Order: sequence, then structure tokens, then C-alpha cells
Amino acid sequence: MRYRLFGQTGLRVSELFLGAMTFGEQGGVGAPLDECRRILDAYADAGGNVVDTAINYRGGASEEFLGELLHGRRDRFVLATKYTVSRDGTDPNAAGNHRKNLTSSLETSLRRLGTDYVDIYWVHLWDRHTPIEETMRALDDAVRGGKVLYVGISDAPAWIVSRANTLAEWRGWTPFAGLQVPYSLLNRDIENELLPMAESFGMTVAAWSPLGGGVLSGKYTSGANDAPSRLDPGQISEHDLNVAKTVQAVADELGVTSSQVALAWVRSRSRAVHPIIGARAVEQLADNLGTLGVDLPDEAARRLEDATGFSPTFPSSFIAQTSPWVFGDASRRVDGRP
Repeated sequence: MRYRLFGQTGLRVSELFLGAMTFGEQGGVGAPLDECRRILDAYADAGGNVVDTAINYRGGASEEFLGELLHGRRDRFVLATKYTVSRDGTDPNAAGNHRKNLTSSLETSLRRLGTDYVDIYWVHLWDRHTPIEETMRALDDAVRGGKVLYVGISDAPAWIVSRANTLAEWRGWTPFAGLQVPYSLLNRDIENELLPMAESFGMTVAAWSPLGGGVLSGKYTSGANDAPSRLDPGQISEHDLNVAKTVQAVADELGVTSSQVALAWVRSRSRAVHPIIGARAVEQLADNLGTLGVDLPDEAARRLEDATGFSPTFPSSFIAQTSPWVFGDASRRVDGRP
């Protein structure tokens, strides 16, 4: 396991984050407490130090489980949780990104987690009804109050994140240091705007669903993985299945698993990207951790990308081609942007 800085901060975070969405059995797709303990221990033994949860995961059980599992070793971990999603469906103010919900949600999370601060507090979703100024000021107050150390935002458009961080810069508030978004070979949309924006701001990108909702795990292209799935093979599109088959082919050539190849591709795209790995069993986590030993050849990466059929709407090659036209031939002698 290697470590990088979290955004434009001095916080050291491991290259793989552990997602705790599976901590708790509510909904029938999670893991019991003892298995969660084994998962957390295996992740820590591999050098991982970031655990990511949310106030709504497993009806609150995820935070409660983590509170118990981190007892006596909480400071060894970078603990992250999120707010936005409703805590009470009968209360219109128990959801959203406004100050009231932030305050109540944070207190609820701190109580469940058994701690007096969280290292990273994520805005879980963009709330178009709450002014971004209100959210940024409320987050800054939480940081100044010592209950939050760093802040990030999940699943929001690039223009919102850019505006939020520009406001924070102008007004001396705490900016978003991290961005959490879905990213995999089956979902490369962030390459259009979100990833370039995050790299420009120096933000860390936490990539959730790096295995494409399990489609790239090998369970649909190999008989080696008999883990239960929420998807029926008939629900998978021909395109996605073809990508999964390419992942499987590369994995067979390298002598590794499909999950390890899919995760290695996400890791290789940008130093800013940190895949979030999750598991319902420690064996599944061990397989995912095996990606740390996978060095994906350039030729294999190109094959995987070609299989997706995706190309950014505003690729860097277009910028390179138009620079001489805009700035003259001298731009060719400039290292970086003209």
C-alpha cells in the first residue's frame, strides 16, 4: 500500500479506500459484525487507513458497527462519513445540504461512531434547493468547531464544485479537498469534466463502484466466483458484457483476477484517483487488495479502453491540436499549457 496526500492538504491517505456500505445486514446485502471486523482488520493489515461510510448506510448500522470496531484504535484511521440523505422520511428538514440538516446529521454520526470528530465529512449529493454558499459556510463552521477536519463532495456537477471552491477561496472558508464519484470501465463520464476539474483544483477523487456494480468482478465471465449478485445476467447489456469479457481475457493473460484488472485500470488513470473497495466477506476483500500487485501493461490498458468505445467530448488531444492555431507555433516549445 502506498499513500498520497488528500487533496491540497497534508493528510496521508492510502491508495485504496475501504467502503463500509456493506457493514450491517439491513436490506440483506451486508455483512454481520464479526465478518466486518475481519474485513477491517485485513484492510488495516494491508496498510489501508481510510474507511468511508454514510449516515444512511444500512439504516445507520454501518456507522454503529464502525464505532464499535474502531474502539481503541480510532486515531489510526482516516474516518469519513457523509450527510444529505434523509434521516427521517416524515421530516422535510431531515434531508438536504442546509445548515440544520448538516448540524443534526453530524451530531448523529458522531454519536454512532463514538468519536468527537470525523476526518472527512462528505456532502453526499448535490442539493439544488440549498444555496452552495450556505453549505460551504456551514461546513467551514464545523471545521472551525473541531468536529470536522476536512470536507469533500460526492456526486455533484463540475460547475457546482468549481463554484464552491472558488467561493471558499475568496471568502477564506474550507474548500472541498476531495470528490467522490462513480468511475469504472463501464462509467467513464467523469473524464469529460469532473476528473480534469479535480486535477486542476488538486482534489483527491474517491472512485465508487470501480467494478461497475460487480459486472467486472468476473462472476459473469468466469465460474470462479460464486458470490451472490443483485443482477441477473439477462440484465447486463451486450456492451457491458463485452467489456467484462475483455477484462477477463486480460486477467487470464496476466494470471490475476478480473476484479484486480478492473481496479488496476482505475488506479492507473490518474494519481488523483483512489478506488473505494467494499466487500461482504474477507475473501472478497483479499481479492480486491490483490490489485496492489498488478502492473497493467500499456497495451492491455488500451485494449480495455478500446472495448468501452468511450472518448471524452473534449479530449486533451484536441487542446494540443488547437494550441498552435490559437497561440502560434511558439506554443510547441512551451512545456505544459501555453
